[in-house]
Parts: sequence; C-alpha cells; structure tokens
Amino acid sequence: MPNPFNRSVIEEFRAHQGKVAGPFEGQDLLLLTTTGARSGAERTTPLGYVRHRGTPLVVASNLGSARHPAWYHNLLAHPRVRVELGADTFEALAVPTEGRAREELFAHVLRVAPGYGAYQDRTARPLPVVRLEPAGPDARQAPGEVRTLAGKILEVHTWLRAQLVDLSTETEAHFAARAAWNGQGAPPKPALGLQIRRRCLDFCQALRFHHTGEDEHVFPGTLHHHPHLAGTFERLRAEHRTVARLQGDLVALLDGLEDLDPERFRIGLARMTAELTAHFDHEEAVLLPLLEEVPWPPPRG
Repeated sequence: MPNPFNRSVIEEFRAHQGKVAGPFEGQDLLLLTTTGARSGAERTTPLGYVRHRGTPLVVASNLGSARHPAWYHNLLAHPRVRVELGADTFEALAVPTEGRAREELFAHVLRVAPGYGAYQDRTARPLPVVRLEPAGPDARQAPGEVRTLAGKILEVHTWLRAQLVDLSTETEAHFAARAAWNGQGAPPKPALGLQIRRRCLDFCQALRFHHTGEDEHVFPGTLHHHPHLAGTFERLRAEHRTVARLQGDLVALLDGLEDLDPERFRIGLARMTAELTAHFDHEEAVLLPLLEEVPWPPPRG
C-alpha cells in the first residue's frame, strides 16, 4: 500500500485528470504502476517526468538516497508497467538506459528539471533514467494480470523484444562515440562496449532459459492435449536450434567489439533480430490460443 501522502496524491491525480495541488502543483506528474519484484502485487507511485521526443522519462532519484527506490527494483524484475498521464492510461515497457544513452538523457533531464542535479550530488550512484515506451498492440495484459501461461509467454517475448531494441540503441551509441573520436583526445571509454557485451550475454542466457522451458515443459504438456501439433512443436524446436546458432554468431561478433566493423555487426544483429521476431510471431500465433486456459503460475501440487 502507498503511504498516506502518496495515496492522497494518487486519489487527487485520478479525480482531476492528472492535476494535483500542494507541492506538486504545476509539475509534470504521472502515476507508475509496477509489479512487486517479490510480492507480485501492483504498486502505484506518483513520479515527476520529463519528455524526450515524445517519450516520458522517469528518474530513480529516491531524493538522492544511496539506494534505488522500490519501484525501480520492481520494473527491473517486471518491465511491463502501467502509466497514467493526465486523463490517459497506457501500458508501457520500462527501459532503463545505460552508458552514453543514459548520460545524454540525464543531461536532457537536467535542462528541463535542474533539481535532479541536487539529487545526483547527494549520492555516488548514477541516478537511473528510464524510458516509458508505450507497448505495442500485442501487450494485452497489464502488470499483475498475468494469469495464464499464454500471458506469461507473451510477457517474456515482450521483454526480449525490448532487449533487442536496447541492444541496438546502445551499440549505435558506441559506434557513434568511436566515430566522433577519430584519433583525437582521449578514446571512448570501454564501459559501454562492456555493457553491450554483458547485455547481449544476459539476453542470450534469458532466451536460452526460455526456450529450454518450452522444449522440456510447455511443449510436452500441450502435446498431451493436442497430439495433432507434434509437427508444429518439432518445427519450433528446430527454430530454437537455429536461434541458438544465431546467438553463438552474435557472441562471436562481440568478442572483438572494440575493433569491430560497425556494418558487420549491424548486419549480424539485423539478421538475428529478424529471425527472432519471426520466431516470436509464429510462436504467439500457434501457442497463445492453446494456452489461454492454462493457469499461471501453475497450481501447487
């Protein structure tokens, strides 16, 4: 439950289509609903925001505390969120930014709302900047509403799609920094390159875990009730093997990221993205209608 002050702000926000008096009067304010990282319960938090090219940004300042706020930990565990902005409510993907992208967006935030600079001065942790990107038409369930196995698979696919987008964005920022350097002054810091590599490896590990779960649990359980889908599931397993090969190709590309030809990496990433997107689309078309009645999480016992 929100504390009494936040609860009163939330009630006033909803009663007056986003307008709030008191300390928030005249400020850009939104309500962010996340799913508890441990509890799985919905948590709504009023937050200031800044727009960047039409996309709302929120900063995990926690008033300059040494620790990230709870809502930030929640969205790391469950990136699907709900945003209330004025009279509008929409589902979004919460995408934390890192490296150069984070630095550029935080600079933009400071130009619009300089007060965040004081919060940053109070703490050694870089204040996370999170993009709230409206989810596409496939995002059919709000946070805390994943009640079926179909919904869980869709949630995982949505997160994986967002990771691919962020990987591409961070890579382009890295290549742009390399190109701008051109041998003059200090070279670009390797931190972004290391972050890209870590993100890719985390993504590959998550995707491998997801596919293993489908191959070993989802497909056999569904096949028991739908034996006519044996050929379809075998095709999906073959696609999983293809995806595993693509992951290996991408990891091999990342081994020499600092000296990598940008066009070679773009081609490799575009190929993997296209095949993965087609794979997700096919899985959703085949599996989701069959799994809408399967409860999630599974009943105990």
